[in-house]
Formats: sequence, structure tokens, C-alpha cells
Amino acid sequence: MNAKSLTNIAAGLAGTAAAASAAQLTATIEIPQLNVAEYHRPYVALWLEGPDKTHTDVGVWYDVKMKNDEGETWLKDLRQWWRKSGRELDLPIDGLSGPTRPVGTHEVKIPATLLNTLVDGEYVLVVEAAREVGDRELVRVPFKWSKSGQVDTAVRGQKELGNITLRSSH
Repeated sequence: MNAKSLTNIAAGLAGTAAAASAAQLTATIEIPQLNVAEYHRPYVALWLEGPDKTHTDVGVWYDVKMKNDEGETWLKDLRQWWRKSGRELDLPIDGLSGPTRPVGTHEVKIPATLLNTLVDGEYVLVVEAAREVGDRELVRVPFKWSKSGQVDTAVRGQKELGNITLRSSH
């Protein structure tokens, strides 16, 4: 193989890598205004479930600034997430852990490094919320992933979560 062939192969691989990483997936999560006597921001966990039932954490929002990491104590209230991976994690995790969010709409970009590992298939974005002196809620947002396809779906929560949308861009 000559140098020109190697250069063409390298250029082709670089183009393929650029095309694969060009896909972006953004989740928009609404924390609704609740008319309650005592309001606390909810703890929220997000993860992807794959076609083979794999579980990949995307984010966890909790009180990261409490003394002696006390905020981590209440993460077990995110029951499904806690059973799947929370109890095994050494928190906080850079790029995964973050503070609770106020009422409003919040965007979460699914990292390209994660998207590049996904095979085409049926996935679910799962968003779980739990609030002190409040309720718990688990919302499942099913979607079909294809590196060349589009994702544009929305589901509405009933208690602790409002609209949750998932959109891709290429």
C-alpha cells in the first residue's frame, strides 16, 4: 500500500467519524410550578435503556452542596435509578452529577461519545424525579435510534415532571 492510499483511507475514516459524531440528541425536561405549601426542588435521574436492556446513566441532579455529602443520602428516593446503578456509583461524577434545577425547562445534551456507541434500535429515555414532601414520578420516552434518522418525540409527566422532549439534529 502506498502513501497516497493510506492518506485516502485516513481521510475516509476521518469523514466517517465526523459524520457519526455529527448527530446530537437533546432532552428537554420541564420542572413544573406546583401549588404546594412546602416546595423543594426535585432530585432527578436520567438514563437510556437499550434494546438489550442495557442501562446508561445520562445525568443525576441532587443537592451536591450539602455538608458531608448528605445530599447523596436521599438519592435512594430515586428508586428505579438507585436499583439500576445509583447504589454502585461513587458520586459525584464529573459530567453526570449536577445540582437540582428550579422550576422551568432544562436541556440535557446526550454526549456524542455515548451516541457513537449506540447501535440502531429501540431505546427509552427514562426520567425519574422525587421531591421531599412531594411525590415520585417515572416517565419513559421511547424512541427509535438510527445514526442517520431523526428523533422527535415528547411525553408529558403527571406530577413532578412536565413535558419531556427528545430531539436529534444531524
